[in-house]
Amino acid sequence: MTPEPATHRRHRFPAEVISHAVWLHHVLSSSLRDIELILAERGIGVTHGSVRQWCLRFGADFARRLRRRRPKPGNTWHLDGVFLRINGALHHIRPRRHLMTAARYRRARAAGFRVWREETRVQAAA
Repeated sequence: MTPEPATHRRHRFPAEVISHAVWLHHVLSSSLRDIELILAERGIGVTHGSVRQWCLRFGADFARRLRRRRPKPGNTWHLDGVFLRINGALHHIRPRRHLMTAARYRRARAAGFRVWREETRVQAAA
């Protein structure tokens, strides 16, 4: 981002304090009272009303510069997957394969439990 001017006219605090407060509000989505507390920990006595006014006045320009820095969406879709190196060989693990394995395990466990329940009923009846 381009550096801000050294001072903001008609403002009591330096430009770096104002830009830091606006940054906290826009980038971290912090509440105005949280920003007031964060600045108070640094020894800067500012009210949440002042932070609100700064965000209204300087926030649009700040947000516009953040949007310009954001990478543009491309034509490539990156599917979820993990590459692991096991014993020197590269393996690609896809989530779908694991979901199918988990579902198969659940079905097998349920079927095994049904068989066990029937066997215990037969033994209890005898």
